[in-house]
Amino acid sequence: MEFTRRGKRQEDSGLASVLDFLLANARLVLGVSGAAVLAIATLAVKRLIDRATAPRDEGDPKAEQKTLEESWQDLALIKATPKAPKKQRRADLSEPLLSPAQPPVPEPQVCSAPPEPPWVESSPLRCLTLQEKLLSHCSSRLAMPEVQVTLAPQLARSICAQLQKFLQNKCPELPFGSLFLSAPLLDGLGALTADHIHLMLPVVLDATLWSLIPGEDTVVRNPQYWMIKRTDLEYFPRGCSPWDRFIVGRYLSSNALNETLHKMLVASINWPAIGSLLGSIIHPVVASQELKLEVKHDEVELSLTLFPVVEMEDKVLLAAPPEGLVENLWLESFYRAEVSKVKELDAGDSGARQHCLLILNSICKSHPALHKLCGSPLTHVVLHLSATTSDWAEESLADRFQQVLEELVGYLERGVLPSYFNHKINLFCELLEEEIDEMGFVLYRAISEPELLLKEK
Repeated sequence: MEFTRRGKRQEDSGLASVLDFLLANARLVLGVSGAAVLAIATLAVKRLIDRATAPRDEGDPKAEQKTLEESWQDLALIKATPKAPKKQRRADLSEPLLSPAQPPVPEPQVCSAPPEPPWVESSPLRCLTLQEKLLSHCSSRLAMPEVQVTLAPQLARSICAQLQKFLQNKCPELPFGSLFLSAPLLDGLGALTADHIHLMLPVVLDATLWSLIPGEDTVVRNPQYWMIKRTDLEYFPRGCSPWDRFIVGRYLSSNALNETLHKMLVASINWPAIGSLLGSIIHPVVASQELKLEVKHDEVELSLTLFPVVEMEDKVLLAAPPEGLVENLWLESFYRAEVSKVKELDAGDSGARQHCLLILNSICKSHPALHKLCGSPLTHVVLHLSATTSDWAEESLADRFQQVLEELVGYLERGVLPSYFNHKINLFCELLEEEIDEMGFVLYRAISEPELLLKEK
């Protein structure tokens, strides 16, 4: 044991002498800072060697734990020791020194960034005029697919022919005229969609047995509605006219005629067979007060409405009575006269009235507060304005569009829009006061900023 300790001391003294020699010469080789770093590292290594070779008490766990903790501290001391600066070579002295504040240059990444697109000088944005916005709205939003323009009338005519054949076989005693179609798409005014077409069913009356009663003389005191009275019953009693079966109180009842036709459409016609023949599905609308057919085809969907129509004394009367208890009334229609007049005016001055009406109808149809202005009310406003304004050229479309809005606001303020063909008729008579107020508010805002109507789609 004594020999072992003596050998240990000799080894320690030999190691110490080596370390002393290194530290003594380190100052010459590494300089002052390098020698300090080497001394700290040497001291830590020496402590590790001393603890590793020193005898320890086998039964003292605290001593073992202390030894481990000291070893972790020494390892931390070694890791925390700053590296000695690399000695410059003589060749390096000629290179310029980098600024110590300059960060190291990062290494280039493996993935190369995509090349940036060439910079192009952007032109300043140009605000569109109202005229340009109206033309853009018309060309981009109101154009219909060509297949709908051609297929919808074909389907409607085919259904019209099948319905005509059924009525001739089912009711040969009733002198119905030839069914014909009526819709903006077919009448040349332009259409927003091809999905609504009217089937007009002429009711042929003997003028010697029937006469018209003006609307002012009817119970509703509305000049837009007429009554058709059976005359000369003392000389030509009931049964002399095939339409006597639809008389209610000596008047031809539009409601009774519609109910009979409704039963036929719903229960008597084999629509599945007709639909398969035309490559479509046809359903009569049972719950509707109107005589409606819904048609579904692979390319288009249609809504067809049947209207019995009487033409007498230059009047066109539809079997479309108002809601209520009165069932003998016939509504005077100005649609045919409206189409004819607008076309005549546009042909006379190469005007854009039809174009303006197309845009106005598209706006009102899509706006929840304005949809009741579609059709006749807008047409009559344009016709009234045409009587006082002559410039309806395409270049003046924006001016006329804004002027129509101003005219509409004026009519709504008064609550009266007189018919162009009969000034006694107020086309706003069936609108509620709340509806008129809401329409007026929307259009009043649009006068100062008409682009609002184009955005609200």
